[in-house]
Amino acid sequence: MLTVGDKFPAFKLNAVKGGPEGLEGPGKSFTEISSESDAGKWKIVFFWPKDFTFICPTEIAAFAKLNGEFADRDAVLYGASTDSEFVHLNWRVHNSDIRDLAIPMLADTKRELSSALGILDKNEGVALRATFIVDPEGTIQWASVNGLNVGRNPQEVLRILDALQTDELCPCNWNKGGDTLKPDELFKAA
Repeated sequence: MLTVGDKFPAFKLNAVKGGPEGLEGPGKSFTEISSESDAGKWKIVFFWPKDFTFICPTEIAAFAKLNGEFADRDAVLYGASTDSEFVHLNWRVHNSDIRDLAIPMLADTKRELSSALGILDKNEGVALRATFIVDPEGTIQWASVNGLNVGRNPQEVLRILDALQTDELCPCNWNKGGDTLKPDELFKAA
């Protein structure tokens, strides 16, 4: 699996648009998103295993609820799975939790991105619940992966983004606005 310090792989994937445009139907709901999209922004890319499952919509909806907070931090959210854009669209239409989803749903149908990232489940052949925070230069600054049966905490991803954007030393359980560590001050106290 790629990790902190690695370049996020180049990609070009079909996607269902976020927002109301994503519900307009085949041909109108689709777009292409690539590693060049949203250049100069932080990117949070999170994968789920399969559409039409139980844990996945809870996570997707929870990430989407924080979309405005991520945008305030000059970050974009991309959700992805190995399902096609047609399956994503059908799922949005039929699941009230994600019907009004404000973020795009990327379709890694050839498994090229999930393979390049090293996040395919060896038994199921679907993406694990992996999350990447990628800086504006395309370098992975945080990576996390859960098994297929355990959901994530998007609020923690936001907290980590806040910490990364300080470019300072952030102690355990640090939250935005909290004190960061100053090595010079720590050595003076000793």
